[in-house]
Amino acid sequence: MKITSTSCICPVLVCLCFVQRCYGAAHHGSIKVTRNQTRHIEGETEVHHRPKRGWVWNQFFVLEEHMGPDPQYVGKLHSNSDKGDGSVKYILTGEGAGTIFIIDDTTGDIHSTKSLDREQKTHYVLHAQAIDRRTNKPLEPESEFIIKVQDINDNAPKFTDGPYIVTVPEMSEMGTSVLQVTATDADDPTYGNSARVVYSILQGQPYFSVDPKTGVIRTALHNMDREAREHYSVVIQAKDMAGQVGGLSGSTTVNITLTDVNDNPPRFPQKHYQLYVPESAQVGSAVGKIKANDADTGSNADMKYTIINGDGAGVFSISTDKETREGILSLKKPLNYEKKKSYTLNIEGANTHLDFRFSHLGPFKDVTMLKIIVGDVDEPPLFTMPSYLMEVYENAKIGTAVGTVTAQDPDTANSLVRYFIDHNTEEDRYFTIDANTGTIKTAKIFDREETPWYNITVAASEIGLCKAVPESRNGPTTDHRTSAVCGALIYSGDNPGLVSHVPVGIRILDVNDNPPELAREYDIVVCENAKPGQVIQTITATDKDNSANGARFHFSLDEGLSLNPNFTLRDNEDNTASILTRRRRYSRTTQDIYYLPILISDGGVPPLSSSSTLTVRVCACERDGRVRTCHAEAFLSSAGLSTGALIAILLCVVILLVFSLAIVVLFITLRRSKKEPLIISEEDVRENVVTYDDEGGGEEDTEAFDITALRNPSAAEELKYRRDVRPEVKPAPRHHPSSSLDSINVQEFIKQRLAEADLDPSVPPYDSLQTYAYEGHRSEAGSISSLDSVTTQSDQDYNYLGDWGPEFKKLAELYGEIESERTT
Repeated sequence: MKITSTSCICPVLVCLCFVQRCYGAAHHGSIKVTRNQTRHIEGETEVHHRPKRGWVWNQFFVLEEHMGPDPQYVGKLHSNSDKGDGSVKYILTGEGAGTIFIIDDTTGDIHSTKSLDREQKTHYVLHAQAIDRRTNKPLEPESEFIIKVQDINDNAPKFTDGPYIVTVPEMSEMGTSVLQVTATDADDPTYGNSARVVYSILQGQPYFSVDPKTGVIRTALHNMDREAREHYSVVIQAKDMAGQVGGLSGSTTVNITLTDVNDNPPRFPQKHYQLYVPESAQVGSAVGKIKANDADTGSNADMKYTIINGDGAGVFSISTDKETREGILSLKKPLNYEKKKSYTLNIEGANTHLDFRFSHLGPFKDVTMLKIIVGDVDEPPLFTMPSYLMEVYENAKIGTAVGTVTAQDPDTANSLVRYFIDHNTEEDRYFTIDANTGTIKTAKIFDREETPWYNITVAASEIGLCKAVPESRNGPTTDHRTSAVCGALIYSGDNPGLVSHVPVGIRILDVNDNPPELAREYDIVVCENAKPGQVIQTITATDKDNSANGARFHFSLDEGLSLNPNFTLRDNEDNTASILTRRRRYSRTTQDIYYLPILISDGGVPPLSSSSTLTVRVCACERDGRVRTCHAEAFLSSAGLSTGALIAILLCVVILLVFSLAIVVLFITLRRSKKEPLIISEEDVRENVVTYDDEGGGEEDTEAFDITALRNPSAAEELKYRRDVRPEVKPAPRHHPSSSLDSINVQEFIKQRLAEADLDPSVPPYDSLQTYAYEGHRSEAGSISSLDSVTTQSDQDYNYLGDWGPEFKKLAELYGEIESERTT
């Protein structure tokens, strides 16, 4: 609710003078406006005068929040030209003219018709003019003046940011600043005390205080303890009019929370504790908890527990649970009631975050003593070893002893122990165990090459946990209280935790029961041009037995057979053997496959051996040893072609033959259609080499050749050159004395030619039939005989024959062999 007040404003206009209002010259000044509209505001005394006087009025004020029934009088306008006869008319324009402010056009009185609020608008700018009522001509120029809204104390102070939430550390010094609050007042701060605010505390004493001018809240007590009281609600009041009676006020609430500091050391509720731990507790498991209380919170209450001394420091360990801040006691080593029945520990709990400002309140740690009582429990039997490793030879008889496991009752009663095998897998059924002695025996005959290792699990229980039962025809009988078979005893399911288990690994040892054999199937090839002593294959062997019974192999040929004239075997003494040739040449046409029986023995005890037969194929090879072709049967057999594939190949061959025959027929037809001779000149020579693999019948064969054909000295003596090669140096022609046919000794003639053929290095290295016959005067194709080169020691290089194509490969091989023999 806005509060209004009355004023004693009595404006009176006087020409060329100032009118003093009852508020005083300190608050209201007059305005003098001349024709040049020069103004002096707020007590200014300098005035510019003109010969003709202007009209003057005051700077007007209007009181805000006027609630009277009549319009509020603001002021009066008056001009020097106004003689009081009503001839002057006053006109008012500008902000609020005609709506908020009205003027009496005859007297110049101004009234406010509405209640104004200074907080919404502080002043209004208007314009005034005096005109002649008869002529409507201005008597004075239009002038501007201001109507200010006079403030009253109608707005209470307000806290725009409240309520407040703030914290301050506990144990703070008195006078520690907590928060500064600020209240705002909408009234005019330049007028009176309407906006002058002072602060006071209505609630929160004696813990806090507030500065009346600044609004700063401070602590008012020393060492305020959070643990005693944590939250405070403080009410702050702001009052205007400088706190005088009648001033308006506003209030806000400040919620203050004391934050924690580490000012409280941890404390154990008791100085002595006792804990019961059974000896069956597992290593690494938690066996107990202990906690020291700390009144602080957060990180100030964090602590660490340690075992500082005691005879159980090596058996137990303690850790800290960060969530619950408890000490978790764990077991480091197994307990044994029979050896030690109790332990004593001194446990310390200490803060991890210290505040040295409060070190005088310490020490920030505490110690308590913990006595641990070890409880006696009935324990399962204990094996003498954590695991067992046993060995037995393969092929051992059923019932052969493998090894013995031993377990004892760790309790003071020292009960008897019974053994049995957990038949969880098929491997467990391959062995049996003596329930009283723990001796493990075989239940089947083992083959190391099939399974070299077995893993079984042996269980042991006290004899009190097993009860003898009669065996039925179908084996051991059980009732609803039994769960496992202990040989001829039935293990009771009342306490299954009192059974211990141990893994047993059984290795099957090897005996020499497997003969060696070839590592793989070998495809051995020998070239037709192989030399004696040449290695054509290296073979290896394998043995299923381990290295102790088969690491050293011995290779040899089968002694029961006669000496092999074609191949031999050499033991390399590194578990390999080499196959070597024993002669110079092999022929596919004579024999394309050889069989070589070999014998392989190992170094085991007793030694074992096996025989195998190697197959050697004869193939044609290149000069560098690459296989060119082998016998057709061997090649197809090695390739493993099916019947369908062979039919397809034969069909392709038939098609190629038909196609070739058609080409030949076409070629012959074209040749017959030509009119020109086949041989154009002597240089155009076409050679056809025809090979006959026939041999003569020897000296007794007189039917195959006519000896009279040799009686042509001119044909025999004629110089002829080889047409298959181009000799670098032509031999000199041989001249013999001419004689008649009757004087020629045919025997001497043949001996001479025989000697020349034996001395000629260019002829084939095997016997051949050379025919000396009269061929006529001259042949268009020339002679292909090599007899002309008999008498010359030619050093021709025949390596170029290999470049003439596959038609000359055989010829290149022959000349290549002759060349190699000549160099050796």
